[in-house]
Amino acid sequence: MKGSLLYEGKAKKVYAITDQPERLILSYKNDATAFNGKKKDQFEGKGRLNNLITSKLFDYLHQQQLPSHFIEALNDTEQVVQKTTIIPLEVVVRNVAAGSITRRLGIEEKTRFTPPIIELFYKEDELDDPLINDVHAYHLTDISEKELSFIKEQALLVNEHLIQLFKDVGLELVDFKLEFGRLKDGSIVLADEISPDTCRLWDLETGKKMDKDVFRENIGDLVETYEAILQRLEEYTCAK
Repeated sequence: MKGSLLYEGKAKKVYAITDQPERLILSYKNDATAFNGKKKDQFEGKGRLNNLITSKLFDYLHQQQLPSHFIEALNDTEQVVQKTTIIPLEVVVRNVAAGSITRRLGIEEKTRFTPPIIELFYKEDELDDPLINDVHAYHLTDISEKELSFIKEQALLVNEHLIQLFKDVGLELVDFKLEFGRLKDGSIVLADEISPDTCRLWDLETGKKMDKDVFRENIGDLVETYEAILQRLEEYTCAK
């Protein structure tokens, strides 16, 4: 079933499926990177946690009628997805000021954004994934104005549903990054992953950071933090 290695990124390996050319296997690695790969480390068990958390979140979004490339978790570290051509945009949704926006614009951390702010970043490692506007996106990618509007609408819907889900498990969704890809028929769906690597999550009671910032800022145990998030999601699923 599992075919040749097609691509290896910072956090995942992508494999072909020999008898299903329109499907792929994503294998999650234990690598952790921050600041566009400038800070690196490995944490035993991280790949398992991101795979299982992403699987649960995509399953939840499917239940809310929000399509993605996700099909199923194959095992602890791998999942089967539909093959997509990734659009080289990172779509960041911000509910609360944290991270780069505080440094770029001098906005105080914890400032709330109503409505949420959507930012676009061009996926290009050599340029450190620069912030771009809509017109830049039209020039740098093959995306149309209508498609970009659709992507933003989908991102806001994902935000609405994840805010509620994380609230139910005692977490505040501060911000997160999404990627989108084109299926064989040209339709655009949510792709990549949704995990503590790509979201900022703060504990609602304590304000404690429960995401990759514990690695970025050296303020906690990354695996222990991710394990706590998975446990909360599993308890929520069992209670439903």
